[in-house]
Amino acid sequence: MAKKENKKKWLSFIILVLSAGVVYKLYFMSDAFYVQMQKIWGLTNTQIGILNSVAGWISTFGFLAAAYLSERFSKKKLIPIALIGNGAAGLLLTANPSFPIKLAIWCIFPLCADMMFWPTMLKAVRLLGNKDEQGRMFGILESGRGVVDTIVNFAALGIFAALGSSLLAFNVSIIFLSALNILFGVLCYFLLEDDEIAHVKSSGEKNKMALSNMMKAMKNPAIWLVALNVFAVYIVYCGIRYFAPYLSDIYGLPMVAASAYAIINSYVLKMVGGPIGGYVSDKVTHSAAKFIRNMFILVAAGLLLLIALSFGKHNVFVIIAIALVVSAFIFCQRSVFFAPMDEIDVPREITGSAMSLGSFIGYLPGAFMGIVYGHQLDVHPGVSGYRNVFIMMLVLAAVGFVISSVLVHVIHKKQAVKAAASAE
Repeated sequence: MAKKENKKKWLSFIILVLSAGVVYKLYFMSDAFYVQMQKIWGLTNTQIGILNSVAGWISTFGFLAAAYLSERFSKKKLIPIALIGNGAAGLLLTANPSFPIKLAIWCIFPLCADMMFWPTMLKAVRLLGNKDEQGRMFGILESGRGVVDTIVNFAALGIFAALGSSLLAFNVSIIFLSALNILFGVLCYFLLEDDEIAHVKSSGEKNKMALSNMMKAMKNPAIWLVALNVFAVYIVYCGIRYFAPYLSDIYGLPMVAASAYAIINSYVLKMVGGPIGGYVSDKVTHSAAKFIRNMFILVAAGLLLLIALSFGKHNVFVIIAIALVVSAFIFCQRSVFFAPMDEIDVPREITGSAMSLGSFIGYLPGAFMGIVYGHQLDVHPGVSGYRNVFIMMLVLAAVGFVISSVLVHVIHKKQAVKAAASAE
């Protein structure tokens, strides 16, 4: 029986990882295809920032709704609907609609990916692993997403290059990404098991339980602190998508080469950051919060180096190497930034609400940082705009260090109280 249950656990985990690896490929297309969005669709930095930021605001309030949805409805329903809806919205982009229509489509992506898929998937992953497996489970999740992200995006880029780097080629790449979302949505429906909600039978009881769990999560100050820690990591992370256009605009990297770098920068590094972040936080620092705090120091050091080098023309490979190292550090943080939920002893029965609240606050930078960074690049064209972006990232990393330090202090206090209680 135990062997059968373990097999079910890992089958569920694998399909969740695969789905998590494709669901954001359309929503965050600018991570890999920023230059194509500029040169083929004719969008400005500010317009791309508006797409991401408006979607980010939809995402922000979607996470609040997700606190209810993830408690009320089974993953077997929410995850397939999210993936299929996401893929269908992506297919609309192949008509190369006007900017307002593109903006409307970008509003659909967060409803599917953020409101229905992400917190539900996080809840499922947390409940699959025990207390000692949290860092590794989330690390493997991030690393697995990196593998899927890399394969999928390089395949899409290969299609784009093979078909002549044209509008048609871009459309076929989008169709490929959309079809994968729909395919995995169908697979999830057949492979994921229904959630079992013990002692709850009627619809009214389920609604009452979901609302009760939401309120418990919102009244827990430790959950808010973990959410702010996620916020601190994510607001710095939002800046790494500008490394690829920096290399293209300042160092003349060709469009396909810039996209190849962007895929490595945004997705290959998940394969590095995931297992390293999970292993080090579990086995070395024995605390995801402490690990994140320490990594902020390394991120800040790398950004300082990038800022210093931006005052002169340097070998492009040196800049690429430094930028990749900074991104790797950030992905190490990202791989475990929800793991402190266990360190602060969030009750497992409110996991869905806790993850939704953490996502609501944590991913909030997506609602405004695209416009902030994009505006800087349009108002200050050339190297000065990118330097401003790097300086902002550095300041935000310093703020993140302070927040992580507070979280570590709170965790230590909780652990001391528990140790004292156990000794009595």
